[in-house]
Amino acid sequence: MTTIPASRPDLPLAAGRTADLMRKAQALEAAFLSQMLAHASLGQTSESFGGGIGEAQFASFLRDEQASLMVQRGGVGLAEQIFRTLAERDHAQ
Repeated sequence: MTTIPASRPDLPLAAGRTADLMRKAQALEAAFLSQMLAHASLGQTSESFGGGIGEAQFASFLRDEQASLMVQRGGVGLAEQIFRTLAERDHAQ
C-alpha cells in the first residue's frame, strides 16, 4: 500500500512513526471499505451462472484487494482522519 503524505507537519513525529501511523490508518480504511462493499453485495454470485462454493469463499479476497486499491487511489478520506487522530494521540503521550 502506498503512503499518503501527512497533512499535519506541525505534529513532531519521527518519519518512521509517521509512515507507520499512516499505514495503520490506511489498513483500517481498507478494512472498513471492504466491509461496506460486502454489505453492498459487491461480488455476489449470480444464481444462474455463479462459480459455486469456491467463488463464494474467495469473494472476500477480491473485496479486500478492491478496497486496498481504493485506498491507494485516495479512498474516502477516512485514513487521513484516522491518521490525524492517531498522531494527536501519539503526540499527547
